[in-house]
Amino acid sequence: MRMLYLNGSDRLSRSDLRAQGTLPAEVCAAAEAIVADVRERGDEALRAYTLRFDGSCPDRFLVPEEMVSAACAAVDEAFLAALQHAAAQIREFHERELERSWSYERPNGVRLGLRIAPVSSAALYVPGGRAQYPSTVLMDCIPAKVAGVERVIMLTPPQADGSISAFTLAAAAVAGVDEIYAVGGAQAIGAAAYGTASIPAVDKIVGPGNAYVAAAKRAVSGDVGIDMIAGPSEVCVFADAASDPRIVAADLMAQAEHDPMAACYLVTLDEALATKVLSALDDLLAESPRAEITRASLGDNGVCVICDSLDAAIDTMNLIAPEHLELHCDNAEELLPRIKSAGAIFVGPWSSEPLGDYVAGPNHTLPTGGTARFSSALGVWDFVTRTSIISYSPEGVLDDGPSVETLATAEGLWAHALSVSLRLERLRGEAGDNA
Repeated sequence: MRMLYLNGSDRLSRSDLRAQGTLPAEVCAAAEAIVADVRERGDEALRAYTLRFDGSCPDRFLVPEEMVSAACAAVDEAFLAALQHAAAQIREFHERELERSWSYERPNGVRLGLRIAPVSSAALYVPGGRAQYPSTVLMDCIPAKVAGVERVIMLTPPQADGSISAFTLAAAAVAGVDEIYAVGGAQAIGAAAYGTASIPAVDKIVGPGNAYVAAAKRAVSGDVGIDMIAGPSEVCVFADAASDPRIVAADLMAQAEHDPMAACYLVTLDEALATKVLSALDDLLAESPRAEITRASLGDNGVCVICDSLDAAIDTMNLIAPEHLELHCDNAEELLPRIKSAGAIFVGPWSSEPLGDYVAGPNHTLPTGGTARFSSALGVWDFVTRTSIISYSPEGVLDDGPSVETLATAEGLWAHALSVSLRLERLRGEAGDNA
């Protein structure tokens, strides 16, 4: 890990941290070309890209129900029980996010409100490259179902032999996915956005993926809704002198083992603690079956920041705006009001980030690359629309109309003013007739 020292008035910039976040131009160009081709040629292009990138292409992209049922029967009972345990707690959390439609009426009879309604359909992208992610199926599907989305489909790439992980299929069954399609990459995003003969288009696409998937989501955004442009995983651990160096090291590795591009930050006021953590990392890497990936991540994207004050440490954490922030310190609760930007905050030394990845309940689809400064975790709100309801009474037009005439005239919008003026004239005329 790279060491940085903050003393006195020193402050970091995002460039000092080498923060990820920008997709390479060549990746965006390639993804856009694939999406355009799928939009133009549909299933023909979809099959060609699936064969090219995944090594096989199923006869039908739609995964048959019997394959899903067989997967549920094939997985270990303990795994199925763990899925159900996680699903129950994820659902419990997300049910608290539900918004209700509301309305109110002013004394002059004007009725105003907000209607909350689910989107009709959503696609969940579930990676299938370096590892299988059944937990992502739960995290992406359950809030959609809680929101009331009628049609929830899953897109996941087939393995080289054309199969899909039984763990992923079992998770889809537990979560309540309606349709599963064995297709991945930018081509899957194009199919979900614009539809093909095999895959009807959806209203919203969510879920993490590699850089090409992220670039494809960016390309289709606006024609279809997306959750976010997700980058590599990241964690920031703030640790004090009392922290267990081995646990801190394990928590850093829990993100580093995802991807060589994953970013890991250690922020501390105690240089001796940092030295112990680095030593623990060396020891644990010798035991890791994913040592190559983990070592690449920590070596290329690992940063340890030694701060000379708590204020500087908090400023650093807010600058990083990490996907995951762990507070390994005695006064963790007291620090919460000062943390402005993080996808999820894990409070205290017992709150391991993997608990949030799997079973705690809050969503693990989180903003990355510093975007927690302005965006949030996936939630029920991502699967609903909010529609304003406006109903005016004659008395309301008489009260508000003159202000509209004044403002519209100031903006030079003649017909805007006329639209209200005609109503006012009619109402005033009717009032005169009734006098």
